[in-house]
Amino acid sequence: MLRVKTAPRVSLFRSVPAELGEGALWHPGRQSLFWIDILGHKVFETTLRDPATTTRDVGQRVGAVTPTRAGGLIAALQNGLHRVDLATGQTTFFACPPEHDAKTVRFNDAKCDPRGRLWAGTMALDESGHKGALYRFEADGRSRRMREQVSVSNGLAWSPDHRTLYYIDSPTRSVQAFDYDADTGDLSRPRVAIDLATTNGYPDGCTIDTDGNLWIAFWDGACVMRWDPVRARLLDTLHLPVARVTTCTFGGPGLDTLFITTAATGLSAADRAAQPQAGFVFTAQPGARGFVTDGFAG
Repeated sequence: MLRVKTAPRVSLFRSVPAELGEGALWHPGRQSLFWIDILGHKVFETTLRDPATTTRDVGQRVGAVTPTRAGGLIAALQNGLHRVDLATGQTTFFACPPEHDAKTVRFNDAKCDPRGRLWAGTMALDESGHKGALYRFEADGRSRRMREQVSVSNGLAWSPDHRTLYYIDSPTRSVQAFDYDADTGDLSRPRVAIDLATTNGYPDGCTIDTDGNLWIAFWDGACVMRWDPVRARLLDTLHLPVARVTTCTFGGPGLDTLFITTAATGLSAADRAAQPQAGFVFTAQPGARGFVTDGFAG
């Protein structure tokens, strides 16, 4: 049975159960936190002022949600990108790469770049390796496959100067870096920015702060780590009382609250009993600030 540390720097935010909680997103227009339950087909929303949580069932596995510049929401569902009507919860198909086979792969983590393009990755439904890809979607829905033979496409973050893309394919236990051309959206000079082979757990979702440091959630690592990706140096660790930490994002009025999602899926009965808060959302005040979430231009 996995034992995890107590976490005085981290607080419980919402005790809304999720089997596979993921996709923490601060929506700047609505001033609310969105997150998802991939396996439960749910998109959650809450504000800091009201402890109530709105739950929207999108009818299929959902890998991520992102705001649009018009104020709505785009969801990366199992069979492609869909617009989400926040008033009704209804989804409308928007785009999908022609080679995407929803019977064998699904969309996972997704984020928008500073120019409003949406980057979304896929992974095999059976979690077998090298079946996924990383795609870039233009405002009109056209897609381009940017990386192939991906296993579990996860964290995405752009450096503050928008010249570097950081990317996580979880089983590689590393953070990859690419030179990023903001005008074209093209990638070049792939390299390993951070080797995480000796850390506990697997890197999952990530976000970047205004100092250019990456905050990385660790699946089966019971923590969020802050790394300097330029020097590959560990700066800080936030310990959580649950093992499967999935994503994190900065939000709140000052963008200085770190919201952290977690999962309960795959835990044994003993581990679930030892981790009754698995699948809940946590917060921390780590002394850093993030950026306003970039919205999709489509």
